[in-house]
Amino acid sequence: MKTKTLFLIRGLSGSGKSSFARHIWNNYAIFEADKFFCDEEGNYNFDLSKLDEAHKWLYKEVEEAMCDSEEYFEIVITGTLSTDEDVDRYRALADKYGFIVVSLIVENRHGGKNVHDVPQEVIDEMRTIFSVKL
Repeated sequence: MKTKTLFLIRGLSGSGKSSFARHIWNNYAIFEADKFFCDEEGNYNFDLSKLDEAHKWLYKEVEEAMCDSEEYFEIVITGTLSTDEDVDRYRALADKYGFIVVSLIVENRHGGKNVHDVPQEVIDEMRTIFSVKL
C-alpha cells in the first residue's frame, strides 16, 4: 500500500511554488487557489474580493481528493500558507483522512517576479507573518 501524503508547498508570491510543484509532480494532483480565478480559456482573472471564496473552494477540492485516495495518494497544495493557522487547517484534514504531511518552503533566491501582480507592500506584509516551525 502506498503512503498517502499531503505536500504543502509554501512560500511568498514569486518564489516559484507552482513551477517547483509542476516540475516534480507534472501537474498530478496539484491544488492551488489560483485555479479558482482561471476561466474556461485558462485566463487568470484575480479578484481580491473573492479570495476567501477561493480558499474555501480549495479546501473543498482537497478534501474531495482525499476522499478518493485510491486515485490521489499524493496531494500537492501550492500557496503562501503563511500562518500556523493556514497550515493547521490542512494538517487536520490530512489527519482525518490518514495522510502524512510534508511541508516544503520555497525561497525566492532567484529574484523571480510574481506573475499575479501582487504589490510589493503585500509581499512585504506576507513576509512579516510567515511562520515556520522547525
